[in-house]
Amino acid sequence: MSLSKTTAASETAVALPAPAVANRHLAITAVYFAVFVALGLTSASLGPTLLGLAERTGSALGQIGFLFTARSLGYLFGSLLGGRMYDRMAGNLVMGGMLLGVACMLAMIPFSTLLWMLTIVLLVIGLCEGMVDVGGNTMLVWIYQEKVGPYMNGMHFFFGVGALLSPLVVVLVAQLGGATTAGAGIPWTYWTLAILVAPVALSVMRLPSPVAPHAAEGSATARADNRLVFLLALIFFLVVGAEVGIAGWIHTYAFETGVASIATAAYLTSAFWGALTVGRLLSIPLAMRLRPRFILLSDILGCIASICVIIIWPTAAWAVWVGALGSGLAMASFFPTVLSFAERRMTITGRVTSWFFVGSSIGGMTLPWFMGHIFETQGPRAMMSIVLAALVLSLIVYFVIVAWTEKRESA
Repeated sequence: MSLSKTTAASETAVALPAPAVANRHLAITAVYFAVFVALGLTSASLGPTLLGLAERTGSALGQIGFLFTARSLGYLFGSLLGGRMYDRMAGNLVMGGMLLGVACMLAMIPFSTLLWMLTIVLLVIGLCEGMVDVGGNTMLVWIYQEKVGPYMNGMHFFFGVGALLSPLVVVLVAQLGGATTAGAGIPWTYWTLAILVAPVALSVMRLPSPVAPHAAEGSATARADNRLVFLLALIFFLVVGAEVGIAGWIHTYAFETGVASIATAAYLTSAFWGALTVGRLLSIPLAMRLRPRFILLSDILGCIASICVIIIWPTAAWAVWVGALGSGLAMASFFPTVLSFAERRMTITGRVTSWFFVGSSIGGMTLPWFMGHIFETQGPRAMMSIVLAALVLSLIVYFVIVAWTEKRESA
């Protein structure tokens, strides 16, 4: 018997009293929340440091935008690999090890002064992030099952906390270090992030791993619905691609259009993540009262309206701020709500979750990269049109999903 299976068996062999089980679940959940703070810190760091990384590597914006592609490509492989590993191994050891890998790679970024070196580092970071993300979302569903909604929104709220703090860390470290150029503040920025992430990685590795619940054989939720999995992966592709595009390029958009200075543009990125964080906090009670499909529709329509504000008034500072805040608020509950929607209609395994993350990683890989090329060749306004197109397509996919699930449930 393998070590991973022995661990799982030992956890299920000892019957713990209900309060002890509840306390253990809360302890694991609290550490998962800390993991997602760390994940938010690293995920949101690329956008505010993009100009500095371009300066240090001597790259143009169109070239440096490939970092989004490399990171998302790694995330894609991490999602595929992670889904299988969490089904077979002690999940917390896998997740903690991957998060420790993120910390090590963050510490390597200041030494990567060539674009190809930096691309490899971002590829590895993406792979580790993908495995951490799949693990947290999958194992939280294993713990709470049909009651996962508020906890899922809470975990993604803490991702938003980390993403909100990340641009502030970038600005604060640069100011404390007396950096006079965008590239000068890069070393201590990423070393600080590595120092913050490493203890969280060690903490999660010390906890017992949740065990996948066994779905009743032949039940409605146990039957695979490949079409629904594909449609949900597609909507992840579109909305997450738009989210990564906004988060990654709103800083450069504001600076290049003259709406904000470099420092103010960093605060604009932080405002986007701050709105996303507040939205996830508000979505916790909403998830207990509203159906996931209604929340999803509201999210997509809110995103479309927010981006339209920027497109109509592209160089007005107030419009860019309203658009960034509105899109962050509207996107807040999308990811956890789709997972809650899926949990009600199928058994969530590591493999199923991995396909959702494959869709999101491909979206995060291709759409921001495409936006970077459009940005450089057609200007910043065209970039926002790509975001709007992705969101409109996601609305169409949403209605297809609703129609398919209603047909399936009535059959």
